Amino acid sequence: MNTTHTGRVAVVTGASTGIGEATARALRRDGWTVYAVARRAGRLEALARETGAIAAPCDVRSEDEVAALRDQVLEEQGRVDALLNISGGARGTDTVAEARTEDWQWMYDVNVLGTMRMTRAFLPALRENGEGTVLNLTSLAAHRAYEGGGGYNAAKYAERAMTEALRLEEAEHNVRVVEIAPGLVHTPEFSLRRLGGDEEAAAKVYAGVEKPLTAEDVARVCAFAVNLPHHVDLDTVTIKPVAQAAPHKLIRTA
Repeated sequence: MNTTHTGRVAVVTGASTGIGEATARALRRDGWTVYAVARRAGRLEALARETGAIAAPCDVRSEDEVAALRDQVLEEQGRVDALLNISGGARGTDTVAEARTEDWQWMYDVNVLGTMRMTRAFLPALRENGEGTVLNLTSLAAHRAYEGGGGYNAAKYAERAMTEALRLEEAEHNVRVVEIAPGLVHTPEFSLRRLGGDEEAAAKVYAGVEKPLTAEDVARVCAFAVNLPHHVDLDTVTIKPVAQAAPHKLIRTA
């Protein structure tokens, strides 16, 4: 294991699957102490056994659970160097005219308020650190709207706006704020959850795309961003597979 960052502490949300899990693994390989955060304790415990990450079950929608997580990290480590808000997700592909209020509420609560709760909880410790980092995983959907994406667009645009405001507010505290915005990423659960568990519909999202991004691709960029010397801020990084020239142009082979 690379021990360059031994002693540094990262909190990674969404760590039970996909990009969050891959990011926790990447940071452990780089020598970080990693608190792997998600709701599914069993998956976190398996990740902990395999990588040495610390399983930290927490629902980012709960004020009390987020506060307890913060207290745990600071009691056990006495510091935090990086908060990586990876958790999030989409529900549904309805048009605005047919929007389901419950889906929009869930997306806003997880993507926006969840990120806010975690950031608000850990900011005092990140400021005290002197060289703290907040990394928010948004999406290409935070930069370009598309039909059937209104709810997810709205949530991710809001998360992006919050990230930009945070960068302005925290520069004087030397807190580095990074936004990573991926395009099409083939993960086990994102489209499946969005499409209500319809495996056939989820498979069509990636059909014919020779090389979509993987969770590991995005995790590599997230880890790179927080491993850079602290005065270097990648600010906003969009990541797309070569086949996705733009949100509206995706090359599919026959």
